[in-house]
Amino acid sequence: MGEGRGHRQRNVTDDEVAMLILQRGGQGGQRWRLDKAEVLIGRSPECDVLLPDRQVSRRHARVYRVGDRFFIEDLGSKNGTWVNGEPVEAPRGLNDGDEIQIALRYKLAFVAAGATAPLEVSASKGLWVDVKGRRVFVNGREVDPPLSPSQFRLLALLWEAQGAVVSREDVVRAVWPEEHASGVTEQAIDALVRRLRERLAKYDPEHMYVITVRGQGFRLQNR
Repeated sequence: MGEGRGHRQRNVTDDEVAMLILQRGGQGGQRWRLDKAEVLIGRSPECDVLLPDRQVSRRHARVYRVGDRFFIEDLGSKNGTWVNGEPVEAPRGLNDGDEIQIALRYKLAFVAAGATAPLEVSASKGLWVDVKGRRVFVNGREVDPPLSPSQFRLLALLWEAQGAVVSREDVVRAVWPEEHASGVTEQAIDALVRRLRERLAKYDPEHMYVITVRGQGFRLQNR
């Protein structure tokens, strides 16, 4: 199995194979190709996805394929397996972007064959926003815990503007759609921008992503 000894060049074969990508715990961005009928996850060196931590059972869980579908099954582990925050108590089908938690130590992302975005961000510099999945990555690391709803709505607005200036009125409509524009103060907008900057700075303190354009609004300055 490919266990991500450094970042590999993506190729056509990668696009055609489903993967597990380590999002938290150990070396972030580490990946395993799901090109076998069954892939074992656990602490034992015999496992395909080796997670060397005492919270992880020796044979913790398995991912297996039935036709074109992948399923995950907990193998009676001591500390449990979750998908998108729900405990795996019976074999469960996996969908692209599902988050798998192993015990309390590791988080893995399931990437379906042909889904390229998580592979791109794992080795990328700068900001990447999965608007549909409501996920944010900075320099290949996922922002965890996630942004607040208002912070994410602001960032998604800037991301989709692709560097163009977004007015304060646009911010109000996107972030506070239930509010009348006159009910949102300048101070509230500035406070939200400041909190978003602080969250992103924890992952990249040397770069400011949200730029204030005086008299006009805000724009995103990616790396």
